[in-house]
Amino acid sequence: MPGPDDDLALLIDAARAAGEIAARYWKTGVETWDKGGDEGPVTRADIEVDTMLRERLTSARPGHGWLSEETPDGPSRLSASHVFIADPIDGTRAFIDGSRNFAHSIALTVDGEVTAGVVYLPMKDQLFAAARGRGASLNGAPIHASTRSDEIDADLLITRPTLRPENWPGGPPPVTPHFRPSLAFRIAVVGEGRFDGMVTLRDSWEWDIAAGALIAAEAGATVTDRHGAPLRFNNPTPRLPGIIAAAPGLHQRLLARLA
Repeated sequence: MPGPDDDLALLIDAARAAGEIAARYWKTGVETWDKGGDEGPVTRADIEVDTMLRERLTSARPGHGWLSEETPDGPSRLSASHVFIADPIDGTRAFIDGSRNFAHSIALTVDGEVTAGVVYLPMKDQLFAAARGRGASLNGAPIHASTRSDEIDADLLITRPTLRPENWPGGPPPVTPHFRPSLAFRIAVVGEGRFDGMVTLRDSWEWDIAAGALIAAEAGATVTDRHGAPLRFNNPTPRLPGIIAAAPGLHQRLLARLA
């Protein structure tokens, strides 16, 4: 039976293969269309990466379920104890615009908990990875989250609309806001300590969150939904009520403002 290290190695190899596909299409005027229903754009690269990941991962682990932004969902994954959760290209708009700030996000969950996860930015050659209980890394080197507890001027990945007073019953936090287009990257990079935390209050798809959440947590950050509840994955409707990933002391302060 493959162990966590084997699973993580499988995800890392798959992420790098995804990066090779994305690199071929990047800045080439790739075929793009709108998915409709306010779901945003998708490209030929998204579909090709999705197909490769699904075939590669599920053939390596027969019987594992599959959940992806670009694969039609079905009930079969709900009866699987092990489920891959992937966003073939997180930050598709950035990819289309020629930005390097897009990522491949791939996770493995067991009974609703993430046990291995990878967030890979191929055009920056930044590969964040983690296995449960084994810490987190960036390009193979261990990473550690911030230990900041003071809110004043804390570097927070958050959109300015999210900081509107009506969203914060305890008043908006006096932080320094930053933004990156890939939600998976925003969560994972908290584990590197370059930012003290990240917040999104919007309901968010599991494929945007799963891998990054494990990476940030294994690096020492506290990661919950916007209400402070632990994250559980492979839900019938694969969405979670926002996310807060931050240094433990800062996380407590942010959560108190939302209460």
